[in-house]
Amino acid sequence: MIKNITIGQYIPGESFIHKLDPRTKIMISILFIVNLFLVKNFTGYLVVFAFIALMVAVAKLSPKFLYKGIKPVFVLIIFTAFLNMFVTKGTPETLLVDVWIFKIYQEGVYQALFMTFRLIFLITGTSILTLTTSPIELTDGIESLLKPFKKIGVPAHELAMMMSIALRFIPTLMDETDKIMKAQMARGADFESPNIIKKAKSLIPLLVPLFISSFRRAEELAMAMEARSYRGGEGRTRMKQLKYERRDILAFLIFFILVAGTFSLRFTSLL
Repeated sequence: MIKNITIGQYIPGESFIHKLDPRTKIMISILFIVNLFLVKNFTGYLVVFAFIALMVAVAKLSPKFLYKGIKPVFVLIIFTAFLNMFVTKGTPETLLVDVWIFKIYQEGVYQALFMTFRLIFLITGTSILTLTTSPIELTDGIESLLKPFKKIGVPAHELAMMMSIALRFIPTLMDETDKIMKAQMARGADFESPNIIKKAKSLIPLLVPLFISSFRRAEELAMAMEARSYRGGEGRTRMKQLKYERRDILAFLIFFILVAGTFSLRFTSLL
């Protein structure tokens, strides 16, 4: 389950999306998240689904691989769906279930399904960014986008470096967690106990070595960067200079078609 997490992983390729400028992919990803929260009906989600399907096909990513990335957060998705189902109120005419203190309305079911699709599209859409962008490109793209904020004292390079390192080490930490879990299970640790207290106690032999390993990796990384005379972004040169090309303009045009489609459907009375 832990190894199924796809956030932070990078799959090399030569597709149209792989060749896009990292700044283009970062901006489209941010605008995609904003647009996703502006969708107000299921018809708009059909447009979003078509856009994601197009991106997955163009990037030549495996749908099964993306599905594996969603599996670890199924518990969160289900919890969010049930929470919306029981919390959302409706009218007496739309009451579906009335058992003890639990009341489920038609509006609650609608909201639960709506939030489920939103979370799935959010995870899938943002995963495409990291799966098609290398950590170096991601760092350069974030730094370039934050460069205008340097005038007000924002450390653009340092922030970009921290974010890219954090994303890069997510798969590493997940792999480390999986190894520690297997080692502790071989020693008799029970991570699948139905008792919440026992399950919480079983996390101690997992978290302690994981934190120690994380601090050790951070120290080794810092020493390696110092050994290579890393001194931040001042005076740093790049072998590949970021440059917008025609394909970046085409990508923005395709994305704005998505925005126009979802925005026009926002005011319809469809599902």
